[in-house]
Amino acid sequence: MSEIVICAHQSSWAKEFEQIQKQLKYVLGTHALQIDHIGSTAVADLAAKDIIDIQVSVKDLDNLEVIERLVDADYIYRDDVKWDNLVGYEAEDEHLRKHYFREPTGSRVTHIHIREVGRVNQIYPLLFRDLLRENKHIRMAYGKIKTELAHRFKDDVEAYYAIKDPYMDTLFHAATLLQKAQR
Repeated sequence: MSEIVICAHQSSWAKEFEQIQKQLKYVLGTHALQIDHIGSTAVADLAAKDIIDIQVSVKDLDNLEVIERLVDADYIYRDDVKWDNLVGYEAEDEHLRKHYFREPTGSRVTHIHIREVGRVNQIYPLLFRDLLRENKHIRMAYGKIKTELAHRFKDDVEAYYAIKDPYMDTLFHAATLLQKAQR
């Protein structure tokens, strides 16, 4: 993998997402129940890798038509990426299953995660994104951690994620507890 580069937030990321979202809506039609901009590029004032992360929420992850439509539209299906990881869940837990696509050749770098509505891995990126949008101090701390990790481990993606991902999981679990307490 190439060097990890974190850059300042770009105002263009929201418009780029909207363009990709329109393409995905056209390709997937009613199979996409929801198409969301997730990840750091979806959060104003947050440093990020210059990659648009998108979550497509579907009713049934086993509906192969979603895969077929995206492949027919030249999106690159990564069938080797089938699971998310989350502290507190076993590897390959059904609640962490997904499909993963990359952008068509020559298009803007995009990571597309297809997840089933209501599963923890579908809820996670939305709750995490909203937590960062709503809390300046958490957003600043997260940005600082990512920037520092990218500086220290710019050529070691495994070390970068080995530290960043459990930190994200901690924030997600805290946000879940906060959400339950507010009900």
